[in-house]
Amino acid sequence: MRKASKKNPYYGFKVRKDRVEVNLLQYADDTLFVGEASLENVMVIKSIMRCYEVALGLKVNFNRSCFSGVGVDWRLTEKYVELLNYRILEVSFVYWGIPIRANPRRLETWEPIIGNSIKKNLSLGNILI
Repeated sequence: MRKASKKNPYYGFKVRKDRVEVNLLQYADDTLFVGEASLENVMVIKSIMRCYEVALGLKVNFNRSCFSGVGVDWRLTEKYVELLNYRILEVSFVYWGIPIRANPRRLETWEPIIGNSIKKNLSLGNILI
């Protein structure tokens, strides 16, 4: 991904005042590609996944792989899903217990996370201060 970004065929998102580019998020065995909704980016993702399979001799589980676009025309999203051979991911979903696409400034966003943490600690007999 670093090489793809340096050679500029893959365009991630620039964040913060200093315009740091975010293009990939990974946790455990999950990978989230983040970038502009363009055919070029989709083809780079497809190439990276194919190279991963060939280089490591592993298979990507496309039945579990999903794709979504935020603020992208639905027909374009369907076209990209077909190219990648992925499933369409609903824009609002939960990832590791955190609601994605929810407003982080609203208390309702954090209630499931805080509630689960409290329940877990109470069941363990821990005291929260």
